[in-house]
Amino acid sequence: MKILFATNNAHKLSEVSEVLGDGFRLLTPRDCGVTEEIPETQPTLEGNALQKARYLHERTGLDCFADDTGLEVATLGGRTGV
Repeated sequence: MKILFATNNAHKLSEVSEVLGDGFRLLTPRDCGVTEEIPETQPTLEGNALQKARYLHERTGLDCFADDTGLEVATLGGRTGV
């Protein structure tokens, strides 16, 4: 099964490919001709991941998934992570 992973990071791609196993062929945005910067304008990590997946699905029609990570510092109210 082909699925689009919203990253061009080779290390992330390798890690996720290993977890998913042989039944999946992961594609990157670059593989699908998407070379522009994908917007990340949401106030949360979850919101940014959803925004990236929707953006790519709208442009490619492929099933997509995304992740977004950040460092959140409790004493700063978690603001620094997004």
